[in-house]
Amino acid sequence: MSIPHAAEQPAAQPAQSAAPAPAPALTERDSRGFREVAERILASVETVIDGKPEAARLALIALLAEGHVLIEDVPGVGKTALARALAASVDCTVGRIQFTPDLLPADITGVSIYDAAHGEFEFKPGAVFAHILIADEINRASPKTQSALLEAMAERQVTSDGETHPLPHPFTVIATQNPLDMEGTYVLPEAQRDRFMLRISMGYPDAEAEIKMLRQRDTGNPLDGMVHAVTRAELVELIRWAQRVYVSPLVEQYTVALIGATRTHPDLRLGASPRATLQLIRAAKARAALDGRDFVLPDDISELVLPVLAHRVIPARRSAGDHDVHSGSGIGEILGSILRETPVPHSGQGG
Repeated sequence: MSIPHAAEQPAAQPAQSAAPAPAPALTERDSRGFREVAERILASVETVIDGKPEAARLALIALLAEGHVLIEDVPGVGKTALARALAASVDCTVGRIQFTPDLLPADITGVSIYDAAHGEFEFKPGAVFAHILIADEINRASPKTQSALLEAMAERQVTSDGETHPLPHPFTVIATQNPLDMEGTYVLPEAQRDRFMLRISMGYPDAEAEIKMLRQRDTGNPLDGMVHAVTRAELVELIRWAQRVYVSPLVEQYTVALIGATRTHPDLRLGASPRATLQLIRAAKARAALDGRDFVLPDDISELVLPVLAHRVIPARRSAGDHDVHSGSGIGEILGSILRETPVPHSGQGG
């Protein structure tokens, strides 16, 4: 299952600059290996989260695509449990911040403290300096505090007193958010919502999953007994594999057509940004790799349109359902119509 275009590339020419050489194409063995290792993470997460395989899968897709996740739903349905389970499944450093109205930006990014003994300022890193940051109830903090994450999420760095401090690699923010009509919540700025690769909803568990939860948690919390499913080195390798998944020109054109349709749709006041285009492709690569493929299909794109775009676009007329994830009306209906009206490519691999 080697990528077709890799064999068609001309012989390498002498390097004319310091640009890195392109990564080799994935092989069939790579694809199988990716799926096997990634499924260990999913299996680990599902020991804690019952009956929500799609939510767990979407969160893993974002992690493997080096994106950030916004989990939105009512309290008590497992938003934080999903974030903690995913973080506990990989051998990485984890930071956690409980967002509250009195939280300050320096509590997130860090602060420079004067060291009298040495006569200089010393930077004390904040909780954001971790491979995985769990931002719990992110919309309970003020917009000023929320915006402290913007540089970290977009550029993987923090600037303090004119000095830039790089964040660890990989770096992913898993944020939880309560519905906007709940007491004590603030609307996330559009610029910050655009930094999140995916927005997902947990929803209530079905009866069978809820009964299983009662039995498993009667004597303890399954999070306490979790062990790492993969090492950080394995996670980094998964991320590199996902980056090498092939995207055909037809699939690229299909993606750009979908994004372009959000910018011209009469019922949308703000369409998806170029960042959304990039993140939709990156998420689709990770989804394809999870399915054991080394190329992206149009289905990978269409299945991710709602979780990648719903939180980025703004309707021309707001309604109660506009901010509902996977809503059957409002934004969900608009994106559904765009999917139905955009021609799907059928010829060629990955297209």
